[in-house]
Amino acid sequence: MTDSSDYVPPKVWTWDKANGGAFANINRPIAGATHDKALPVGEHPFQLYSLATPNGQKVTILFEELLEAGHSGAEYDAWLIRIGEGDQFGSGFVDINPNSKIPALLDRSGPEPIRLFESGAILLHLAEKFGAFLPADPAGRATALSWLFWQMGSAPFLGGGFGHFYTYAPVKIEYAINRFAMEVKRQLDVLDRRLGESEYVAGDSYSIADIAIWPWYGGLAKNYAYGAAEFLSVHEYANLQRWADAIDQRPAVIRGRRVNRVTGEPADQLAERHSAADFTRP
Repeated sequence: MTDSSDYVPPKVWTWDKANGGAFANINRPIAGATHDKALPVGEHPFQLYSLATPNGQKVTILFEELLEAGHSGAEYDAWLIRIGEGDQFGSGFVDINPNSKIPALLDRSGPEPIRLFESGAILLHLAEKFGAFLPADPAGRATALSWLFWQMGSAPFLGGGFGHFYTYAPVKIEYAINRFAMEVKRQLDVLDRRLGESEYVAGDSYSIADIAIWPWYGGLAKNYAYGAAEFLSVHEYANLQRWADAIDQRPAVIRGRRVNRVTGEPADQLAERHSAADFTRP
């Protein structure tokens, strides 16, 4: 790879593992399973296969919020998918998510199993199933879904764009970092302005919109992601900071962030979750 204007794209791009940098062993230009591997299945109605990335945290936070709110039917098993080792390319995982990305969910609560992938789809499915964390009135529902899909469309600029070039790319490319930093700050301003109008993203009530947005943008505000808080001057977004702090303190969020986590402080890690008791075990 090069960080100069000397690079001229070839007429036809061809895959070379060296193009992938730190992620060369997990990224490839084709889909499908690379090996046969059945997924483990626990006793609960919901089987989650994930990792504690921001997208994975969305689902574990929602499960913990549902349980905190008294929805006992939301009990779940959370199985660790080590994406750095290629677990997402096992045949069992690909059967649930042909896109080979976490999270993936198997809902066994009904007469027939339902396979779900894409974090936004999983959040919407669970919110509708339990009638929780999604406004019932048409206007409120539309607002929550608009912000949910705003996150789904915006986060690639934050993660795959800014986060990749600022933190993970093998060379620092000034143009790429500047381009994505500008867009991320625009998004932070969009969110900060919205949170100046209401307590939560969709209005007065905490919803799946907040649950989707917080691991990405709340994580950035709390300096949980990329070590870029100073670089992006996140302290300037007072409304975002107020919202990020409030959600960060929710017990279900604290628990949800731990599930399928295998990095950081040992006290913050919980590789797998199969019952509430797992959070209190040493």
